Amino acid sequence: MRATSSVIVGRDAEIRLLEAALESVGKGAGRAVFLVGEAGIGKSRLAGGSALRAYDRDMPVLRGRATSTGLVVPFRPLVEALSSRFRAAGAPDDPELQPYRPALAGLVPEWRTGAAAPGYTISLVELAEALLRLLAVLGRERGCVILLEDLHDSDTETIAVVEYIVDNVAELPVLLIGTLRPDPGPALDLALAAELRNTASLRELGPLDGNSVRDMAAACLDVVPGDVPPAAHRHLSQWAGGNPYLVEVLLADLLDTGRLSRADDGWQLAESGEATVPTGAVRSWARRLDRLDEPVRELLLVAATLGGRFSVGALRVVTGLDDRALFAHLRSASEVGIIAPDGAAHDHYTFRHALTADALKASLPPAEQAALARHAASVIEGSRELLGDQRQLVATLLLAAGDKEAASRQFAQVGRQLLDAGASGSAAVLLERARGLAADTERDEVTVQLAIAQAESGRLDEAAALLDDLPPAPAGSRAAEERAQAHTQVAWVATMAEQKEEARRRIRAARTLLGTAPRPEQEAALTVVEGHLALLPEQDCRGRAPMGRGGEDGRGRREEAERSARGAALTAEQRGRPVVACQAWQLLAMLSRERGFDQADACLERMLAVAEEHRLAVYRAEALVRLGTNAFMRTGEATRLETARTAAHELGSLALIQAVDGFLAMQSVLSGRWDRARGILEQSVEASARLQNLATHRYLLLVDATLAAHQGRARDQERALLRFRRAGGEESMLVPLQRGLCQAVGALMAEDRERANAELDAALAWELEHPSFFYLSGRYGLGPLLQVLDGEDAGRRAYREALASPGGKLAWNQMFLGMADAVLRGRDGDPDGAQRAVEQAGRAATVFPQAWHLALRLTAEAALADSWGEPVAWLRTAEEYFHEAGVPPVAGACRAVLRQAGASVPQRRGGRERIPASLRTAGVTPREYEVFVLLAERPGNQQIAQTLCISPRTVEKHMASLMTKTGAADRSALCALSAECADL
Repeated sequence: MRATSSVIVGRDAEIRLLEAALESVGKGAGRAVFLVGEAGIGKSRLAGGSALRAYDRDMPVLRGRATSTGLVVPFRPLVEALSSRFRAAGAPDDPELQPYRPALAGLVPEWRTGAAAPGYTISLVELAEALLRLLAVLGRERGCVILLEDLHDSDTETIAVVEYIVDNVAELPVLLIGTLRPDPGPALDLALAAELRNTASLRELGPLDGNSVRDMAAACLDVVPGDVPPAAHRHLSQWAGGNPYLVEVLLADLLDTGRLSRADDGWQLAESGEATVPTGAVRSWARRLDRLDEPVRELLLVAATLGGRFSVGALRVVTGLDDRALFAHLRSASEVGIIAPDGAAHDHYTFRHALTADALKASLPPAEQAALARHAASVIEGSRELLGDQRQLVATLLLAAGDKEAASRQFAQVGRQLLDAGASGSAAVLLERARGLAADTERDEVTVQLAIAQAESGRLDEAAALLDDLPPAPAGSRAAEERAQAHTQVAWVATMAEQKEEARRRIRAARTLLGTAPRPEQEAALTVVEGHLALLPEQDCRGRAPMGRGGEDGRGRREEAERSARGAALTAEQRGRPVVACQAWQLLAMLSRERGFDQADACLERMLAVAEEHRLAVYRAEALVRLGTNAFMRTGEATRLETARTAAHELGSLALIQAVDGFLAMQSVLSGRWDRARGILEQSVEASARLQNLATHRYLLLVDATLAAHQGRARDQERALLRFRRAGGEESMLVPLQRGLCQAVGALMAEDRERANAELDAALAWELEHPSFFYLSGRYGLGPLLQVLDGEDAGRRAYREALASPGGKLAWNQMFLGMADAVLRGRDGDPDGAQRAVEQAGRAATVFPQAWHLALRLTAEAALADSWGEPVAWLRTAEEYFHEAGVPPVAGACRAVLRQAGASVPQRRGGRERIPASLRTAGVTPREYEVFVLLAERPGNQQIAQTLCISPRTVEKHMASLMTKTGAADRSALCALSAECADL
């Protein structure tokens, strides 16, 4: 009989934990649980029981296991988990998953036709976010469970994805269960850290106590616990050490040898003088092997040498058996419960437990183990062209045979292949293994490759330490050139991560290694990195921008940088370095914006051509995105941005899609399509944070603040700006947009002209001290208009400078400059010219309704003063727009100017729909509600009166009425209630 227990014993607390997690997930609250314990302690059985209970609840269950063979196979547990679900149920076709299919194509075979474009490597975080979205869709109705076993054997990519899921699963209907041994390593580090962060529960499974061992034996023998022979109970407790797997192995041995047998009066254990000491269950398995036919025994020993999971093909090659004999022996081994077909791959088998393969190998003398491994490695290596996992298997066999140097070369080759494929984490693992085994003459070369893998995995400190520890190499030698290239690659990664000092250190090291006369293509690669590095903002020790980067000196540096970048681009093209060429043209596009968008677009078109010629999908999409952004800035239209988004989607880059979505959200804000902007932000802000897409995340936070500012929602603007600052926004190149496009416009929405001018001055001061490539900061449009309205002579100069600049050609700025031109013409006694300027500005403003009505409101007072245009009609139009948009200060200001002009003023008693239900029920009027909203900031009556263009006496009446209707005891309580309502 088979000595396996049909029930789980001794794990009541853990079962309750998993049951509670299932309940939580069914209600939409995600959980992560890690089960930790030694081999055979019952982790898989406990997790499997939870999976069965999930099946009973009609929850989708995805189940995968890491390989125990020591091979590094990126994402194997995840591929197996998804296959376990989709093989039977089919892949979901939910439209919500459409943007994520390219990222998931490597895990879901059914989606391979939508895989990422050649040349683009899906980042780990992109894949993790895509998997998280997939799990959320699968669990939308009842929740879902993903069970990943033996994480201690997982590749680093899988561990990184699991960590991402654990950190972000709380608000999704997903239960993640992971099992692992308590061995030091990334998996255990992840589980312990997640427990400390309270993002996961960790339970360490200890050995079963004596009563639980008896209960388990009773379940195996199908009797009540009291009917287990005391001698058998003592035997199992003594030698199994409370390990459930060893309990079953020892019990099976007692049954197979006949020592434990069923008699008329129950089970009996025959006395024996032999002490069965299960050192890794070796003796038990040795006896079981002896009872098998010799061909089956030999096949199992070869299989164990190949690992806990083995392919039929490898086994066929090593044993030399034909298919008929091979499968007959495999069936025999399966029937006795030693191996089983691998559910994740039709041509693989696995041992029933990882300990089984180890025990079988340990039954052979060490010399015989090494000889068998050497023979297997030789046969497999000579039989075919090796793929990555096959080469790893050969390396593992060579190591088992004692040939460390040969094993190192195999591991290094697979590591380089994985690095080229973008699996930098797994590449680092294998290259680290190769480095430890390498001969002295080969170790430095492996170290260089390992440093690149560590950098591309985001571990810049480790990469730097590896490169710095290399022994000196003569300048200009082959070794020096290889190291210089590695330093350059690490410098690029550091620049993209905004680690400026580390990037500079790598550049200096590369130049030292290359000597005084590097080859042109080497100089080009370094020049491009230096150029991109120079664009990052600098700060002094107190967090302020250093002085002296503007003026003629700064302009001279930019011109020199542009010349160097152009030379690098041409050299890279001539020398066959298309990636460097694309990076150079991208840099040139930013630098040449200062002379006009035509030149910038010409650089981007060249970048696009190089990328398409060399099939560089990433740089093709980048070029399209930047061309789309420039087109949006020129015209305000988003057509080319939408085309760029399609290209990013085809590429499979979630990070690039989010970047385009950020630009589309800003375009929606400027064009007054606020609901669309809000929809994009709701979808992208948190996702970009999870993706660690820092630059885009900052931009999206700024768009969120700009949306609130343009709608006059001051408190929401400040909340969004706080998040922007915490994300490092005020140390980024977005500061001019923050001050000019967001905060200055927000001040105008509050009718605070003085604060708006201060924000625009701050934006201009920043731009004078830093390289800046944003032209919507107010410097080229809104700022000159306000200066002209203030009647300053400086206004004319600012207007002329803006008009002559590339920024003055952008549609957003043309509108404001056109109105500034109108004001100046009207002031100079040219009313017809002023009217024509307004009409021309209006044509430029067709896609910017909010900004246009703001410009009308600002310009109307000057038109009234100088008797030109149609200021009354403009004010009425602006008043209606801002009233409907829910911006009382601007609407009120328009009404006040109309009164001053002697024009009739519309009475606005609408807007009840904006009043919260509790206040409407209390009888609060729309005008009282306008006062109530302002109280959140605790202003004085005079300030409220100025904002709403009413008298302080009227404010007092509204205050008294509000306190009566709301039941507020005093003004302070009313202000507190207003703040509370604003936070809802």
